[in-house]
Order: sequence, then structure tokens, then C-alpha cells
Amino acid sequence: MPYRHVLDVPAMGRAVRIARETTELVLIECGVGLQHPSVGPALLILAELVTNAVRHAAAVSPMITVIYAYGPSGFAFAVRDRHPYQPALFGALATAPGSGLAMVVEMTMELGGTAAVQADADGRGKAIWITLPL
Repeated sequence: MPYRHVLDVPAMGRAVRIARETTELVLIECGVGLQHPSVGPALLILAELVTNAVRHAAAVSPMITVIYAYGPSGFAFAVRDRHPYQPALFGALATAPGSGLAMVVEMTMELGGTAAVQADADGRGKAIWITLPL
């Protein structure tokens, strides 16, 4: 995906609002109207992933990075932190139905998208990537 934008935010409660507002601006820059049916769910998914990073990774990852990519095939974003734990995204559907992570996976699949965890090269962090068709 050719268009890329990176946002670094402190792993604090306000990170969710900043990431959500930035996502709206990025979507507008990409020509995606905020009334597009995938935008609301995408913002909810992003907010859940940033919230998880703040709650579970802040002690070892004082900064969270949100990476955005856009191209003709869709919109992608990743929430990256430096905590080494890598959640089993699809395992959450079976082991923790109703959890925030299970909701992320369910909504992504309902939108025809993909979800993946990508480990950092040094193994000390990860990014959770969501790709959605638009």
C-alpha cells in the first residue's frame, strides 16, 4: 500500500483519543469519507488495540506506534508496542469469547479483512496489523 503515515503516542489514556482522531484525518486524506460503512468499525477496532497496548504494555513500552497504510486494495493499520507478549488473535475467539481481542477479530472478519500479529525483529515487541477492504 503506497500511502503511509506513522503516529507515535505516549502509552497513556489519551493515546486512544489521539489515535482515533488521527485515523479520521488519515482516512479523509486518503479520500475515504467518514460515513463509509467500514470507518466506524475500523475506529472501534483501533481504539480497542490502543487501549490494550496502554493497559498491558505501558510498563515496558512507554510509547505506542500506530502505522497507517492505504492503497487501492484497502486500508491497513497496525498498533505496535515493545511488550514481548504476542496474543493469539484467533485463539481469543475460542478461549475468550466476548473479550476485546475476540471482538477485534470478529469485526475484522465480518468486514472481510485480515488480522495478524507481527513480531519485531528483536523479539521484544510486536505489531497487530488490521487490513480492511474499502
